[in-house]
Amino acid sequence: MEHIGSAHDDAELELLKAAARQRISAGQGMFDLPGLAPAKGGALPIRSTRMGHLVDALEVAYRVLGFEDATDGDEVFKALVIARIIEPTSKLDSLRVLDEAGVATLSYRTLARRLPSYATVEFRAGLAGACAARADLGPSALVLFDVSTLYFETDTGDGFREPGFSKERRLEPQITIGLLTDASGFPLMVNAFEGNKAETATMLPVIKEFQAAHGITAVTVVADAGMLSRSNRVALEQAGLTFILGARLSSVPYGIAQWHKDHPNIEQVPDGLRLLEPLPAMPSDGRGHWWTHYQYSHSRGRRTLKGLFPIGGVGRGRRVAAGVGVEVFR
Repeated sequence: MEHIGSAHDDAELELLKAAARQRISAGQGMFDLPGLAPAKGGALPIRSTRMGHLVDALEVAYRVLGFEDATDGDEVFKALVIARIIEPTSKLDSLRVLDEAGVATLSYRTLARRLPSYATVEFRAGLAGACAARADLGPSALVLFDVSTLYFETDTGDGFREPGFSKERRLEPQITIGLLTDASGFPLMVNAFEGNKAETATMLPVIKEFQAAHGITAVTVVADAGMLSRSNRVALEQAGLTFILGARLSSVPYGIAQWHKDHPNIEQVPDGLRLLEPLPAMPSDGRGHWWTHYQYSHSRGRRTLKGLFPIGGVGRGRRVAAGVGVEVFR
């Protein structure tokens, strides 16, 4: 930045603006472009625009991820992906997004004609294979799994789109989407299930399909407590899989209470303290031993207390204060 000067009236301001424009354009020549003189009464009309940097970057990323090879160079699918990244919207409105981005537009009839081929198992398997190749999976893998729901503006179900448990408390028919990623969050596989299918029943089919597709023998699943019922955990272990389950505590467990008892003079729990506690009973349902890992975090403790006391009252906050800030993994 450079200071040009100070103005005390409008005339001086215009002079400073003129000087600034000359300073900006110093050393920059101008092309003589015949035939492009501004029309009388206005500037040159803009015939078209293109979001060059954005579109070019997305196309390179699309190619680097291997999607171009996986789809045999399908330009319609690539255009649809680019449109959804620029602005998530309907398939019909994606044509408007592409037009604004300066991408060669296609007709909605062409788009609708291609959609059935994109819904086939083979097409999705090709994309999943490209993602797995990019993730460089080995014989063992740590994967993350979670689900979400998509609702439809209709009143009647069709066997696939059905009313079910909705986190948004909606009554419309919906479907359940399950996303499997690697440890860094890179997507590996996406599956769709009936809207009235329990979330806990979606995980094992996805994991088995993933193993069969990529020849992975050892898989560790990371999920929250809502995804893994007890029967689901047993089924995972019987299938030769391991899991890490994150859960919230409703009371102070034995391991934490014992630590406080053994350290009566420590008022503040050390940040990052880790405790390990095995379940005392020998399993009798075909599973292995389950271990609980506790980790204390000062920052999580502050956030939890801040939320507990104003909402649940001081009494409730005091009852659970001893267990706040603890992350539990099984």
